[in-house]
Amino acid sequence: MPVEFLSDEEAAAYGRYVGAPTRAELEKMFFLDDADRKLIGRRRGDQHRLGFALQLTTARFVGRFLPDPLEVPAEVIDYLADQLGVADVSPIKQYTERRQTQFDHQDEIKKAYGLREFSAVEAEFTAWVDARAWNTGDGKKSIFVDGVSWLRTTRCCCRG
Repeated sequence: MPVEFLSDEEAAAYGRYVGAPTRAELEKMFFLDDADRKLIGRRRGDQHRLGFALQLTTARFVGRFLPDPLEVPAEVIDYLADQLGVADVSPIKQYTERRQTQFDHQDEIKKAYGLREFSAVEAEFTAWVDARAWNTGDGKKSIFVDGVSWLRTTRCCCRG
């Protein structure tokens, strides 16, 4: 997708972490409720419980799964580890050793939280963008920003 209307910094920031989340963002988007803990609790080993929690909360915060699920600020890992009672976060590096585990976890997260791939909403999104451009006269950047919000509202979460 052409993104000439975004600055290089804006394009680079899309769909990933840009610095550490604020304390308020951590408390809102990375708090693990009972449903989260139940899903996470099915994992064996701290690396899998923490890795699953990272993918779950990253999808919630960023709106997509990252190509490298460990490419998150240390503050996120520490915040989740504290909630899960994981004292040593160093085993998290083992989470990416078996790539299929990441995909299995993503599929389970999508199913549990009703998240959909972009392909499932693409036609609806295209119609929304067309209508928005036709009816509002808003610029590309405004439509892009609101489009990202629309995708989150419709529970769209893409793989990295």
